[in-house]
Amino acid sequence: MPLPAKAFQLWLHGVAPNESTADICRISGIKRTTLAQQLVRGKVAETTLVSISRALKRSPLDDLASFDSYAELVGPPQPPTKAELVSQIATMDLLRAVISRSSPAYGGFGDEGSSLTPALGPAPHATSVRNWVDSIDDGELRHRVSAATGIAPQNYSAQLTANRLSPELAVATARAAGVGFTGGLVATGLITEAEAGWPAQARQAALDGLSDGDLTALAGERLQSLGKTLRRQEQEHEQTKKIWENLG
Repeated sequence: MPLPAKAFQLWLHGVAPNESTADICRISGIKRTTLAQQLVRGKVAETTLVSISRALKRSPLDDLASFDSYAELVGPPQPPTKAELVSQIATMDLLRAVISRSSPAYGGFGDEGSSLTPALGPAPHATSVRNWVDSIDDGELRHRVSAATGIAPQNYSAQLTANRLSPELAVATARAAGVGFTGGLVATGLITEAEAGWPAQARQAALDGLSDGDLTALAGERLQSLGKTLRRQEQEHEQTKKIWENLG
């Protein structure tokens, strides 16, 4: 939920009383027109707050928690589950781990739980949001989120397919799943792992803790999902191509 402009201005005056709007925009990289438009509409995007908080060397998580709509973020964050951490590892990194653990004949080290795999890419990745929701879904999560927020199930699914989720829905999803709120905020890219309070090597440790069987099964599931996405994109491309050909 976008932040109320009046509450945002009070917060900004409190954290940067001596800075002008021009100064704030300059140090945070936000266009003055963008901030002005948000203030006129009476709704300021969470990304705007986070950018300013970072620029002022503050905690974006704590600053978000100072607003009523994100008051649930107050206090020490609940750590992510192992499944959530693994969900924020890109598919290509999972495949590299599979190869690394394979026998030397296949170019690997043959060491189960090996930490010799290349450094993981940063979170979020191309399917972070959908993977995060899948990692905490007990089969009824989407229905609970829909009932609690009023969002139509098809609209919620459309956001997941596009790997997109508003911060408000990310928090609502975490609440419905009974997990910490930082997982969804990291998956959507609103805050970083460090800002969420995750240990520096948390994702790597979660990956190393997977057995060879679990790792291979997960990589296979990710590849199958990727294959479906690519086939759908190919079909859409062919359909678009035919339309243009018919139009001459």
